[in-house]
Amino acid sequence: MPIPLSLATLPQIPESVARPGYDRASLTPGILHVGVGNFHRAHMQVYLDRLFNAGRDHDFAIVGAGVRSADAAMRDRLLAQDGLTTVVELDPSGLSARVVGSMIDFVPVEAEAVIAAMADPRIRIVSTTVTEGGYYVDAKTDGFAADHPDIRHDAANPDAPRTVFGMVLAALRRRRDAGVPPFTFLSCDNLPENGHVASRTITGLARLQDAGFAEWVAANVAFPNSMVDCITPATSDRERRMVADKFGITDAVPVACEPFRQWVLEDNFPQGRPAWEEVGAEFVQNVAQYELMKLRILNGGHAAIAYPGALLGHHFVHDAMADPRISSWLDALTRREIQPTLKPIEGVSYDAYRELIAERFSNPEVGDTIPRLCLDGSNRQPKFILPTARQALEEGRPYEGLALEVALWCRYCAGTTEAGEAIAPNDENWADLNARALAAKDDPSAFLSNTLVFGPLGQDPRFAEAFGRHLRSLWTNGTEATLAAYVNG
Repeated sequence: MPIPLSLATLPQIPESVARPGYDRASLTPGILHVGVGNFHRAHMQVYLDRLFNAGRDHDFAIVGAGVRSADAAMRDRLLAQDGLTTVVELDPSGLSARVVGSMIDFVPVEAEAVIAAMADPRIRIVSTTVTEGGYYVDAKTDGFAADHPDIRHDAANPDAPRTVFGMVLAALRRRRDAGVPPFTFLSCDNLPENGHVASRTITGLARLQDAGFAEWVAANVAFPNSMVDCITPATSDRERRMVADKFGITDAVPVACEPFRQWVLEDNFPQGRPAWEEVGAEFVQNVAQYELMKLRILNGGHAAIAYPGALLGHHFVHDAMADPRISSWLDALTRREIQPTLKPIEGVSYDAYRELIAERFSNPEVGDTIPRLCLDGSNRQPKFILPTARQALEEGRPYEGLALEVALWCRYCAGTTEAGEAIAPNDENWADLNARALAAKDDPSAFLSNTLVFGPLGQDPRFAEAFGRHLRSLWTNGTEATLAAYVNG
């Protein structure tokens, strides 16, 4: 009979499952994290759990926080099991599990509770995973989206904010007024130079509230860049059954992830930080090139296989990678067009990294799905594909495959697979994307004229010509033939 997960039942769980070797009562808060989803629990929480097990930095336990209704549901489930999470590493050579205990509280999902927790002098780091689309970036200018309704609300209501960034500013204001040093803001989202993006958003909002306070924020708050990586699928009944059947634990929200983890950070934490380097993290002077490598090869690679995978009827990522039509396309695109846009990193082989990514995508134990990779394309394409295309055009490098990837996304947004099966809406802008994709069948500019996604790139005649040609081929010749034409040069 599976054991319900809690602090009280930890001694009863099977010996094969690793568990905290530290006294949870000895932990005190040092980090507040907004966005306690699967990735955070498979990544930062695991690094801290390892560090606490080594007897280090028990004053940097995590307090969870959130701003969405889904965060409230997660809070209820996690508090019911004392904040513990079962993390299963999906190694093809054998699954392993550990109960992670590095989060000791989860504040109510309401603005005042989050602000008060951030203002606690014990909190020295506020970190976030709020998705790539959550930073209010203007697609047209690549700058701060000051006109977004959420931002306008928080600018006018600094004491009753709606966004996490408004809450950060309210907490920083309280700390400043109380003579408490500001926390470091650590973004753990997949964005190029995520620390710089976070700084631009937070200081941009601060300027709309109080120019003098904005100057204080810019001068006193640290925003280190970081690169995070661990493929972590969504939790379903499959994962809950696995944890119950294989490891004898009833966990309402377990996490299953690949065995690979990477975390590269800039060492800019004025109020101190955990010794993450002792448990596998890397601290470097400049994270930007590591971020770009991951965003373009891994995240861009996910986008590249997502849409042909869906059009050709694949559900699991590993099945798509076992299809030579898709794996050869991914290899050719990455090798010919993505890698050449990356500057060298001392000691790093892009060829080896490309092969590692293909191996990770092919792991059947992960069970990652093509529908998950297809989610939210209107936010992901501008982060993971379009900047690479812009750079390739600017530098006179090949861009045909990048234009084909966008054409595959457009064909997908038309709403049917090649077998004629309906594709369920999976983007907050789906209605507009679908209408544009259908119109693009006759007029490709209908899709590229979406300036919120493409900005000036959609008006570049070279890119538009290649996109239109590939889109016509997808509709006329099909996905398989169009991919083959690119792979065969």
